[in-house]
Amino acid sequence: MTEEFSKDNLGSRAEEYLESVVCKNLEMCVEVLQQCENLLPLADELKIVSRCIDAIASKACAEQIASSFSRLEYSSSGRLHTNKQAKCEGDWWIEDLSVLRIDLYQRVMTAMKCRGVRPESIGASLVNYAQKELTKKSILWNPSSQAKVDLISTENEKLVVETIVNLLPVEKFTVPISFLFGLLRSAVMLDCTIACRLDLERRIGSQLDIATLDDLLIPSFRHAADTLFDADTVHRILVNFSQQDDSEDDMEDASVFETGSPHSPSQTALFKVAKLVDNYLAEIAPDANLKLSKFMVIAETLPEHARTIHDGLYRAIDIYLKAHQGLPDSDRKKLCKLIDFQKLSQEAGAHAAQNERLPLQAIVQVLYFEQIRLRNALCCSYGDEDHKPMHQSWRISSGALSAAMSPRDNYASLRRENRELKLELARLRMRLNDLEKEHVCMKRDMQRSHSRKFMSSFSKKIGKLNFFGQSSSRGSSSPSRYSQRTDSRVIERTCASTD
Repeated sequence: MTEEFSKDNLGSRAEEYLESVVCKNLEMCVEVLQQCENLLPLADELKIVSRCIDAIASKACAEQIASSFSRLEYSSSGRLHTNKQAKCEGDWWIEDLSVLRIDLYQRVMTAMKCRGVRPESIGASLVNYAQKELTKKSILWNPSSQAKVDLISTENEKLVVETIVNLLPVEKFTVPISFLFGLLRSAVMLDCTIACRLDLERRIGSQLDIATLDDLLIPSFRHAADTLFDADTVHRILVNFSQQDDSEDDMEDASVFETGSPHSPSQTALFKVAKLVDNYLAEIAPDANLKLSKFMVIAETLPEHARTIHDGLYRAIDIYLKAHQGLPDSDRKKLCKLIDFQKLSQEAGAHAAQNERLPLQAIVQVLYFEQIRLRNALCCSYGDEDHKPMHQSWRISSGALSAAMSPRDNYASLRRENRELKLELARLRMRLNDLEKEHVCMKRDMQRSHSRKFMSSFSKKIGKLNFFGQSSSRGSSSPSRYSQRTDSRVIERTCASTD
């Protein structure tokens, strides 16, 4: 086949065909690689595989550059920029590469990365290849499916998952997060290496704020006595989210947002993840095999400032208490310490005040904070002239208000404040009884003064008749003075009773 035996022999003709025909066309390169799958390592020694891989990478990179130029346009300011909304037509090769075997596909993707193909295109190719190559994909990518999973996995599927994870771009958002969760479910089910699973958990944790509840519901594939969902994996994902370094991601926003600002991107992500975790806890709480330690460690993973409202956490804990009615009182108290009852809404506080599943200490805290909320409402309803009595009632619990700012109040302090509030209520009742007694006495005095006024007016009429022909002005002045003295006394007693 060489030139030693004949000119233009088969070897040189095959070499010319590869160079001028095969390497100029991406589809033909893929077909040649498919034919070489059963000819390894001979095809590799003849450098047929490497030449086809380099040709594919070069062709894909050239097509992508041409597509990028076609999307260039001038802005209103005259600057040249890329229109991201325009459809990218340089990724047509993604479907063609999905027919390759995993080892050759890995070599092609590695060559494309070295040639500078966009990470988004690499990610799209990986998603397409995984969905075609992995069996039972309808179950792995759809967590709501109730079909039974065959736990007998093949080595080829395991190799595919581990290879795709190694080929994932380092940039964020190059693949959908639902795809990462699907890979994680496959890795757990196929018992892939620990490094593979930890890498997926780290990637998911870095963008957990865009995940959904269905993504977090990872089935447990261990044994029948275990929990329905894999809570340990979710806990590790939350730890990765809490410990991630946002300095690299928020370098551009450092001048606009502060690290601890409630409106910073990291704080917004915390709020989203906290709501997601509360919904996840409510979903796994009815599981009878779920231990209290696992439930609490997931709830405590996020920092305290991640939750502005504790309604979701209270709902999850209430569901857990309802499903685990045999829980000891000490565990109930330990579980309820996770809730800051001061951060409950009015509806959740009203429900908690009547919840018999909560321990007594928790109910006392709920009632206390509801009392403070009622005082605030009453204080806002009073006018400026009524601030003084409200200030006096607030002065009694001034020390408790400072303690109320902490979510873990001392139980003894709460009991003392509750006693003081009861004493204040008793004083108000006694004052009300005194006012009622003074009101009765005032009515009685008014009745007496009314009868005396009648006698004085009768004497004035008698004096005007002047039977004896003398002036009655002197005699009539006496009863009028007496009535005035009586009226003044009644007015003074009325004012005193009012004061």
